[in-house]
Amino acid sequence: MAACDGIVHLRHANEGDAPGIARVHVETWRAAYRDLLPASFLNALSVGARTEFWTAELHLMAAQRRPWVAESEGEVVGFAAAGPTRDEVAVETTGEIYALYVLPDCWDRGVGRSLLIHVERDLVEHGYSEAVQWVLADNQRARAFYQAAGWRADGATKRYPIGGSEVTEVRYRLALEASRVAERR
Repeated sequence: MAACDGIVHLRHANEGDAPGIARVHVETWRAAYRDLLPASFLNALSVGARTEFWTAELHLMAAQRRPWVAESEGEVVGFAAAGPTRDEVAVETTGEIYALYVLPDCWDRGVGRSLLIHVERDLVEHGYSEAVQWVLADNQRARAFYQAAGWRADGATKRYPIGGSEVTEVRYRLALEASRVAERR
């Protein structure tokens, strides 16, 4: 059981956070995508493999560009990663949220909202005036979360195979007005 009922601290990840981030990554995928991706694919996800991935990523990233982690009682309970957009036709002032995951035991407790506010503010502080993110079209929980925070689907979609299944993602967009982000502190 995750310790997310008490105080949750947000900070940039350090290299020692790789196992915690990996655990959040895998557990969240298994819960959030349970009915969206094949069970065999989700069951094969490995915290060990994700730990190796995040260890390498964190080692390469500058400290101020590392993901934000939500930590409670010494345990990583969520994380969010953002930076320049990967969309090929976007302007350079467009950022992207690459990932925002919270342990299922911590859903609906404000952890995700806090992480979202932090990455939005971080993107503004790094000079981005708008942000995008891609969400599985069938992930109604995530779509409702982002829509409640002011994000809107902009009509762009993409399809690709994952886990032996074809999925569709929907792009969400948000104008990163400094005043709006500041108000959400």
